[in-house]
Amino acid sequence: MWIACALQGCATHADQGDAQDLRKQVVATESAFAATLANRDYAGFGVFLSDEAIFFSGSDAARGKKEILARWRKYFERPKAPFSWEPDKVEVLDSGRLALSSGPVRDASGKRIATFSSIWRQESPGVWRIIFDSGCEVCACDSHEPSVEHMQ
Repeated sequence: MWIACALQGCATHADQGDAQDLRKQVVATESAFAATLANRDYAGFGVFLSDEAIFFSGSDAARGKKEILARWRKYFERPKAPFSWEPDKVEVLDSGRLALSSGPVRDASGKRIATFSSIWRQESPGVWRIIFDSGCEVCACDSHEPSVEHMQ
């Protein structure tokens, strides 16, 4: 029995090397996800969505892959992407099961208009699917002004 417990402990906590590899996987996955919009690849966009994903937009939420795809179709209709995003922060749980990615959203001219935050779940080794996504318009907290914590 102690062997099973030891193995279970090893399987539920990523070591430092694994954690770096997992972060790299999530960065690559988020970047590939963003590339689907830039490349006008609507079908590819859907590959990254968990069937039970929830995307928040203001006070409204799109629930499930089918509803998210329906709401996002409009962003793929024109020849040029209306916005883009890229991860600049990624953290992975020690278990290696969930990850958070966050970063800037830019309009077609490159101006920062928002910040996104996404939660990814590793569904099988090396396969990450988005389960939660939210964005907020640019505000003072997105600028390089000191945070409240720095002023205290």
